[in-house]
Amino acid sequence: MAHIRKRGPFQFQATVRRIGYPNQTKTFVERRDAEAWALLAESEMTRGIFVSRIESEQTTLKDLIDRYVRDVTPKHKGRASESLRLQSLARHALAQRFLATLKSNDFAKYRDERLKVRKPATVTREMALFARVFEVARCEWDIAVDNPLKSLSRPIVRNERARRLSALEEEALMRELDVQERDNHGRLEPGGMRNHWVKPIVQIALETACRRSELLDFTWRNVDLQRRVVLLSDTKNGYAREIPLSTKAVAILTALPRSTDPRVFPTSSSALKKGYERAIQRAGVVDFTFHDLRREGISRLARKLSLLDLAKVTGHRSVNVLHQRYYCITAEEIALKMG
Repeated sequence: MAHIRKRGPFQFQATVRRIGYPNQTKTFVERRDAEAWALLAESEMTRGIFVSRIESEQTTLKDLIDRYVRDVTPKHKGRASESLRLQSLARHALAQRFLATLKSNDFAKYRDERLKVRKPATVTREMALFARVFEVARCEWDIAVDNPLKSLSRPIVRNERARRLSALEEEALMRELDVQERDNHGRLEPGGMRNHWVKPIVQIALETACRRSELLDFTWRNVDLQRRVVLLSDTKNGYAREIPLSTKAVAILTALPRSTDPRVFPTSSSALKKGYERAIQRAGVVDFTFHDLRREGISRLARKLSLLDLAKVTGHRSVNVLHQRYYCITAEEIALKMG
């Protein structure tokens, strides 16, 4: 049964008690609102369709994001970047709202505002993260909340790239990747590379078409120079694969110094990124990211391998993705293959 009691001059508390359900209590400013809520709750309990919305009415989106970052994100491969993105989303004004008050049009406004300052791909990733948080809350945490982004249209992303590295650009880049010599006092000259791991990493990237994270995961235990393969046990898609090594790649790896560190390239991702970006800038190579090395490597391998063999090397489960995003062989290269 429902009970309405006055709490102070401007509050009315409605309480609904029924066998088989936990007591439901909610406070309203107007008595008629309290009575309407109690009537609806009793009706839903009678029909067996009542779902408590108390948690969604008392939990903010920030609370939900914080719980997701704490309990779910650590299980993901991209946990570091995902955590940073979610923490940024948690600082938005939208995150201060209670879950029960959030509607699709709130996120539509968020999408349109963000598109004024961010690229469509970035906004799409942010919306996907929001949607994932709501789905986990709904399906795994049993919070009575709808996913307001489920039917919301996403920005159209057109970020396909076909940037290739010319021979002159590669020569200039490799020159800038050489470690700078020291003077008589042991000091490095201005400019030049400090991190001597960056150049072999870039060279192996071009030879194997591996991702940056995969290259940094190379360990000597998994490198077999006799068989000319590297075993990658932890890849982006979760499937282990063996990377074939060209003669040049074997020579580069053979020449590398070894230490007690089990990693082939004992450097950090941030150090590699900074060293590469500075070398690119000094070389005068415009608009060529580290990930573009993967596309360049794939395109070079495409001169020698079939598309299926290429997918085996790169780890793509879908040949269509490989063909559309990375297979950037030029018409001139196709003509040379035709003979």
